[in-house]
Amino acid sequence: MPQTHLPPVVTIDGPSGAGKGTVTRAVVRALGWHFLDSGALYRLTALYCHRQGVSPDDADQAAALAAVLPAAFRLEDGAERVLLDGSDVTAELRSEAIGALASRVAALEPVRGALLERQRDFRQAPGLVADGRDMGTVVFPEAPVKIFLTATVEERARRRYNQLKGEGADVSLASLTEEIAERDRRDASRTTAPLKPAPDAVHLDTTDVAAADVIEQVLAQVREKLE
Repeated sequence: MPQTHLPPVVTIDGPSGAGKGTVTRAVVRALGWHFLDSGALYRLTALYCHRQGVSPDDADQAAALAAVLPAAFRLEDGAERVLLDGSDVTAELRSEAIGALASRVAALEPVRGALLERQRDFRQAPGLVADGRDMGTVVFPEAPVKIFLTATVEERARRRYNQLKGEGADVSLASLTEEIAERDRRDASRTTAPLKPAPDAVHLDTTDVAAADVIEQVLAQVREKLE
């Protein structure tokens, strides 16, 4: 099928804590489009590996699990629910431990290959908003609207700290800052699909910008390039 006949895609890439999830969900609601949380797929793969006793560094076994990942996504009262083998693992996926494992799994080329077409299958009419780290560079390089969100490590750690404290977790801001910085280094230096903006991506620094303003800037890009 010619590329011009495919539903449009908006890609929103960036490091952990830059606001991708908040912005993506708001844009999905505004447009009424489909939603892809690619990070959840890697977190699910990491969790599945953990449950199956597979090392997150074992490329072949991790890829084999990714290929048959029993995952499902649901929206309930406006909130996303992620299911693994029929059970709700939404809260578990948000843990720092699973996030760290997911970063290791995501560096494995066979795993990324196993999940690539799965991600592209989310592209359905009337359109898709895809949140991740390589949506605009690898998964949907032809997307007409590409956004790259960023923020300082300190600000991203502060946001995560406040979120976890609000959930009752006992966390250290200093430790979170170091974990996020290390994840950035790992994601940016991996040989397969490193974290980087697409050449034609619009860069938005969210450090000192209200979420509502970032969302409006993204929607302005959609109106400019798709209407």
